[in-house]
Amino acid sequence: MHITSGRWLFGLLLALLTALLWGILPIKLKQVLQVMDPVTVTWYRLSVSGSLLFVWLAANRRLPSPARLGRKGKGLVAVAILGLLGNYVLYLVGLKLLSPGTAQLVVQLGPVLLLVASVFVFKERFSLGQGVGLLVLLAGFGLFFNQRLEELLTSMGAYTTGVLTIVLATSIWVLYALSQKQLLTVWNSQQVMMVIYLGCALLLTPWVHPLEALQLSPLQGWLLLACCLNTLVAYGAFAEALAHWEASRVSATLALTPLVTFVAVAVAAWVWPDYVQAEQINALGYVGAVTVVLGSALVALGPSLVAGWRARNLQQSRPL
Repeated sequence: MHITSGRWLFGLLLALLTALLWGILPIKLKQVLQVMDPVTVTWYRLSVSGSLLFVWLAANRRLPSPARLGRKGKGLVAVAILGLLGNYVLYLVGLKLLSPGTAQLVVQLGPVLLLVASVFVFKERFSLGQGVGLLVLLAGFGLFFNQRLEELLTSMGAYTTGVLTIVLATSIWVLYALSQKQLLTVWNSQQVMMVIYLGCALLLTPWVHPLEALQLSPLQGWLLLACCLNTLVAYGAFAEALAHWEASRVSATLALTPLVTFVAVAVAAWVWPDYVQAEQINALGYVGAVTVVLGSALVALGPSLVAGWRARNLQQSRPL
């Protein structure tokens, strides 16, 4: 099993960087998707990121050794590749149907699904704190979707399809996260991400239309490049954060991502109203968004909070 380095401050900073980059990413992707299809956009992001990592590792003579993997390791690589590939493509399909803020908020189901998977895979316990966090998160979703709750529950329109697609993308991401965590026991984060990126890009190659990039406006072209570099830095920071800090605390920090998106959309809609539309949600919806973030953080930190509370009570109960 993977053991963190204990450099928690470094892990925190990396997790915050990941939250910032993931928060602004859907705004850029939304513009690129006006011209390019999701598969081709994903291929560009993975190809550029994987190639840059390959050049960097080759120059430093640190390319990963397949011989170190073993049979189990190769299986983990395959699961990680398929998990990240499915997540990337399905997320973009859902993003075409939703606003950036809504898409990022639905992604907050990830920590819950990761928790459920960990209970079965790693035999982890489901604590009281996590149960409270789950209830808070579900209540937050109810508040956020208050304007369109009937539509979600009674029809399969574009909005409902988009939400369900993002849920599926998040579910598949859990497979990637679990596999990648274990691969860090064999390779470092850069080596893991290079193999996963290039593996995903190779699988997508038969279905891409690279010449679509020529139809992008200059602004969209720069945004596509920014998306590619975002992929490299954000997932690299995420992988490295897992190497230095507990997965639960990294997940709790990443719960801030949708709030970053809402703030970024509001600023972008004010500065560039011709390109970015403001989120169409009411005050209750914003309260729901904050509640979802709090619930997601509680789910991630539940065991630590309960353990700390018990430790304090035990210390106070000891005789002087």
